[in-house]
Amino acid sequence: MILQHGSPADMAGRSDREIRTYHFLDSLGVSFDRTDHPDRPATTMEVCADVDAVLQVHICKNLFLCNRQKTDFYLLVMPGDKPFKTKELSKQLGISRLSFAEEEYMERFLDLHPGSVSVLGLMNDKERRVQLVIDEDVLKEELFGCHPCENTSSIRFSTKALTAVILPALGREPKIVRLVGTD
Repeated sequence: MILQHGSPADMAGRSDREIRTYHFLDSLGVSFDRTDHPDRPATTMEVCADVDAVLQVHICKNLFLCNRQKTDFYLLVMPGDKPFKTKELSKQLGISRLSFAEEEYMERFLDLHPGSVSVLGLMNDKERRVQLVIDEDVLKEELFGCHPCENTSSIRFSTKALTAVILPALGREPKIVRLVGTD
């Protein structure tokens, strides 16, 4: 894995969702760095650690959640090394019970598949069915790391670009939570 700046010069072999992500960032003038790892999708902590070392950033944990009735959906962005406790988040959101949403909803609303969940998938949520929830610790970091809607590449850009450019372009106002990883 090597660090490269910006969109790939050659988009051959990349999915439409990944290409759309690069076009979206370029259209906003967001500067980003990228590393490709097509032979090692970021599906294990070992690969994620290697990606983090190349990007010199911690890729965030992105969890796609829903309420019991499967009528409200949430994308939680939190530090990758912080434990997730459903009860803790449910209480802050005022929801009796949260669970992981089924893959079909992830594909329908975000055009993403498991392992590739990213805040950038919100560009595909035209009906605005998914509420963005961000742990406050994510916003304290200078850089933000995520996948470009595919887990065979990873990118980083400034957290300021996320909050001042990307989220406003998506028309998203995140709910900020404070997670400590305890019940």
